[in-house]
Amino acid sequence: MIEDDLRAAFARHEPLTPPTGPLRAAIDRLTIRRRRRRRRWQAGGTALALLGVLGLGVPLLTPERAGPPPAAELLGESGRPTPTGALNILLLGIDGDGRTAARADAVLLVHIPADRSRPYLVSLPRDLGVPIPGQGTDKLNAAFPFGAGFTRPELTKGYELTRRTVTELTGVRVDAGVVLTYRAVRSLTDAVGGVPACLPERVRSVHTKRLFPAGCQRLDGAASVDLLRQRYGLLNGIWDRDRNARLFAAGLVRQAADQGVLTDPVRLAKLLTIVGPDLVVSPDRGAVLDLLRLVPTLRTVDPVGLSLPVAGVFEKDRYLRTDPKLAPEFLTALREDRLGDWVARHPKLVDGPR
Repeated sequence: MIEDDLRAAFARHEPLTPPTGPLRAAIDRLTIRRRRRRRRWQAGGTALALLGVLGLGVPLLTPERAGPPPAAELLGESGRPTPTGALNILLLGIDGDGRTAARADAVLLVHIPADRSRPYLVSLPRDLGVPIPGQGTDKLNAAFPFGAGFTRPELTKGYELTRRTVTELTGVRVDAGVVLTYRAVRSLTDAVGGVPACLPERVRSVHTKRLFPAGCQRLDGAASVDLLRQRYGLLNGIWDRDRNARLFAAGLVRQAADQGVLTDPVRLAKLLTIVGPDLVVSPDRGAVLDLLRLVPTLRTVDPVGLSLPVAGVFEKDRYLRTDPKLAPEFLTALREDRLGDWVARHPKLVDGPR
């Protein structure tokens, strides 16, 4: 009886019910807008991580911007002009998981010229003797643990002291930076389906006994980390290690470009989930979308690999020294944004395409 009365009451009032179509459409529109904003932010964050690894322009999140950007930026309208001059991005690969004291095994300065022709990957030898602010003279890779601390290291502080050291060494402004652990390299490599690398001679791992043959091959995450760790047993020691790091970075760039990763929001969001927790970006100037917008302006993402010229090891303290003739010329070309001219004059010192 009660059920019949309720049915009758609903039937009498049903004509008074407003139509559900407009309400449902409004809810759907709101849901779609929120989903698009979330995806744009995820894609921007992932591109930040990926571009940091690739050295293609790394925007950094400052403390006051440590959250999703305003709606205008989500729509690609940051309100600021895109940078037009040369850019320098510092990429540090540390030997560990970031939870214990670690040195910077790989120090790469990625130079993007003002003409946006192509990126240059410049290795700064880890054993180079340099003045470290507040610490005297030591090897370049020691700047990271001096800054981060030896117990419960703070990676951002390690980056900052290394950045100051690199700035004093090269005389160029560092616009942005990324710290990569081995775990981040492994995760990213597997996420893009492996990285092609062409080695000029074979490498036998002293850690796993794995053999990397001379020639071109595709490396998975574990193999990539194994190769990047190698120094002992290489014909030219740390020089070959730095060269292998540049070859790996160049292969990663090409792999990402071939797969269209930077333009695929779904893949970018997936990479954010995989790599995000293991990659550290250091506070500096710039907004996310400002530098992301630089990527399409590059004529090619195929990088040129270079190294700061060195003369050898000074026996008294075992530090590497810069080449007294070539290094000043190289650093002048870097500061004046003329690396293309330097490459043309010294083709034998280049390991990337010309």
